[in-house]
Amino acid sequence: MYVQSDPRASLASAAKPKDGPVHKSYFGSQLALFYGTAPQISDANGDTWIARGQNFVVACTDGKAGGTFSRDAQPDEYAIIIPDKETAVEITTADGTTAVPGYSLAFVPPGRSSVRMVKPGRIVRLFTPKSADLAALSSNADAFAGQHPNVPPFQPWPEPNGGFKLRWYSLDVPDDPKRFGRIWRCTTFMINYLNPRIGPRERDQVSPHHHDDFEQCSLAVSGTFTHHLRWPWTTDMNMWREDEHLYCESPSICIIPPPSIHTTTAESQGVNQLVDIFSPPRMDFSQKPGWVLNEADYPMPQG
Repeated sequence: MYVQSDPRASLASAAKPKDGPVHKSYFGSQLALFYGTAPQISDANGDTWIARGQNFVVACTDGKAGGTFSRDAQPDEYAIIIPDKETAVEITTADGTTAVPGYSLAFVPPGRSSVRMVKPGRIVRLFTPKSADLAALSSNADAFAGQHPNVPPFQPWPEPNGGFKLRWYSLDVPDDPKRFGRIWRCTTFMINYLNPRIGPRERDQVSPHHHDDFEQCSLAVSGTFTHHLRWPWTTDMNMWREDEHLYCESPSICIIPPPSIHTTTAESQGVNQLVDIFSPPRMDFSQKPGWVLNEADYPMPQG
């Protein structure tokens, strides 16, 4: 359910509710607050908070100058969000070292790699659970000890055109009312760096909607938010769940499971910046012409 001006309203015409899965159980949301809680890793490189969903692991790091974060045998492609312009990193892969400025997004190839903090600041790294060491360190690892019934097992998307290599993109992209946010994808993730909202969201302009079979990770980069979730009633009252209204500051993540009906309201008077993360990439967004800004780099699955 979207307001008419929301670009996602055009997705509704392509939906086929009768073909959706029949849900036999529900699973609640997960909220990880990366503020006011102890980090999972704290050393000379910086402090790192780690939490996960079924198909992804989020590592939020306040890195110190010179801090280095290495992956020796990374099994698949991972992503790095550098939200602040004042931060700068160097990313080293088998092809050499690349300077990546702040306010950027990078996709790092499998294999050996490292990220060095040239200027201190925050980075957010996104992995699949194939990075078992990080998945095990997640603050909510116990919640995902088994496969959740409403989220299909992760399947990567096709390899990028020209093969795996470091690719990075500036987040400084002009707004376009025909496009929803600023979307990039790789083989493992789709990242929508939503347009920032100044001040609270209007209460008569919200967008309650649901996903049948994929989870959403909403990363709060700045500002404060309330995530509102409601589960559809079924003929089995044992499945019913109470509504949730989850207030969070930044940085934090809310993991929104299917098929909950959800929307989010910005709350603070300043800049409220939210990033939506999906693993693997969303097909419906990918099929919208011009929505995925790096679609020439990463093909969609055939068929």
